[in-house]
Amino acid sequence: MVNWIINHGLSAFIVAVWMAINIFLFVHFYLFYDQGPQFEYTRELLGSALPWARAPAAVLNFNCMLILLPVCRNLLSLIRGSFMCCGRTVRKQLDKNLTFHKLVAYMIALMTAVHTVAHLLNVEWYSNSLDGRYGPLAGNLSILDDSPELNTTYLNPIRSTSTTPTVFVFTTIAGLTGVVITLALILIITSSMEVIRRSYFEVFWYTHHLFIIFFAGLVFHGAGRIVRSQQETDPPHNNELCEDQPGIWGKIPECPIPQFAGGFPQTWMWVIGPMIIYLCERLLRFIRYMQPVSYRKIVIRPSKVLELQLVKSGFKMEVGQYVFLNCPAISQLEWHPFTMTSAPEEDFFSVHIRSVGDWTEKLISMVEKLPEGGQGPKMGVDGPFGTASEDVFDYEVSMLVGAGIGVTPFASILKSIWYKFKDSNPKLRTKRIYFYWLCRETHAFEWFADLLQVHEKEMEERGMRDFLTYKLYLTGWDQSHADHAMVHFDKDTDIITGLKQKTHYGRPNWDREFEQVRQDNPSSVVGTFLCGPQALAEVLEKKCAKYSDVDPRRTKFYFNKENF
Repeated sequence: MVNWIINHGLSAFIVAVWMAINIFLFVHFYLFYDQGPQFEYTRELLGSALPWARAPAAVLNFNCMLILLPVCRNLLSLIRGSFMCCGRTVRKQLDKNLTFHKLVAYMIALMTAVHTVAHLLNVEWYSNSLDGRYGPLAGNLSILDDSPELNTTYLNPIRSTSTTPTVFVFTTIAGLTGVVITLALILIITSSMEVIRRSYFEVFWYTHHLFIIFFAGLVFHGAGRIVRSQQETDPPHNNELCEDQPGIWGKIPECPIPQFAGGFPQTWMWVIGPMIIYLCERLLRFIRYMQPVSYRKIVIRPSKVLELQLVKSGFKMEVGQYVFLNCPAISQLEWHPFTMTSAPEEDFFSVHIRSVGDWTEKLISMVEKLPEGGQGPKMGVDGPFGTASEDVFDYEVSMLVGAGIGVTPFASILKSIWYKFKDSNPKLRTKRIYFYWLCRETHAFEWFADLLQVHEKEMEERGMRDFLTYKLYLTGWDQSHADHAMVHFDKDTDIITGLKQKTHYGRPNWDREFEQVRQDNPSSVVGTFLCGPQALAEVLEKKCAKYSDVDPRRTKFYFNKENF
């Protein structure tokens, strides 16, 4: 339990606070509309559907205020930079921005469903009340009209018996915007499913921009003011005395004709701040897009991996950060995230792009057709943006785990370490690094092996062989690979990578690896960093909790994962 608190305590606390606010808003507004005296006559028409419609609306306002903030990348990078003086546990929460974004989206989807069903019932019951199906009081309240001469205001927004619920939904501001909002939300959520996002990223990307229509509809949705409340009159209307005697309304002082008015729209006040922040975010992205980017070098690596070395004026980065790339020749609107593989000490920044999906395939195809020494297509760059890997040098001991192309942030880290050793940087706190790379095919190792060979040589020359412990795992092997490795086992270097460290076949035994790290570093705080699939993240997260010691003087593991 203590280990779980170490790794998840603050995250759980934040989620608990968020959930408590949601529950408070729901209960508070449910009781407000269910028991409030100003809605007594409104409840005569709508019954319990009134609080069931309005309580989710309050929760929706709160969550629609939050939904844009986790995807404001520049805002998060600014906050991360401001929190560098604070604990790593606080900064780790920023790396879970997309998880929180999804959590808020789920709440919006749930509350929208409840709100929509309740209001569909409301419209049906408004119509039935006008037809006199719910008794004389509901009927008399429904026939009240806006009349300055008679000093009356309406309560029932359906003014004619010829207006069916369907006609009302498609001819009123509240109804039309509600339909548009709901359809946009359905498309956004369904296209966000894992299978669609991975296989048809373009569908996910374009439909997600329906959020513009969603927020536009949201701002105008409350302008219809279809839920109306009773207003104060002079003399006051005595509901207890008058509700059973609508015939005496306006004839005795105790029963003046009740007055009604729609509530002032409030949604825009909840969302205007985040909308302005997001607008500034997009403006900054556009400014960055317009800044020229030139190519320093273009290399096609094995396994259809494209390396781009780019130069941009005023560009500054930290280890493990990522950028968003846009190629107008492929799509004006699509931006894709790529972790930088260069070090901050270099005078360029580089990315390695694997052929996965239409966008990357088109980019690689365009580059392959370039003449010798030709410049690549125009490229827009937005960033850099911070990630969990920025904190790698805050730990004395770090475990770096990369799966396939997920090795890219650690290329940046290892390069930066090499430069720090070369310059004898006294600020380097890291004393030991354990690096694990899992690949399905042998060719994937080739483009990264050169960097590891340089590190091997550097560590040997400095007498620091224990500083970098790395293990490469070939997960997609067959018997021919194993037989070939056995024949050449006595060689000083590995037959696949050319490194002194031999390639392992299969997957790591994580219990053994964590136990070994704990024994090697009995009193250290170990940062475990992953850039890889969610299934592996769940395994490593559990191992971090399992092998963290309750004693504050002993080894503790903190899990960090790259999220885009």
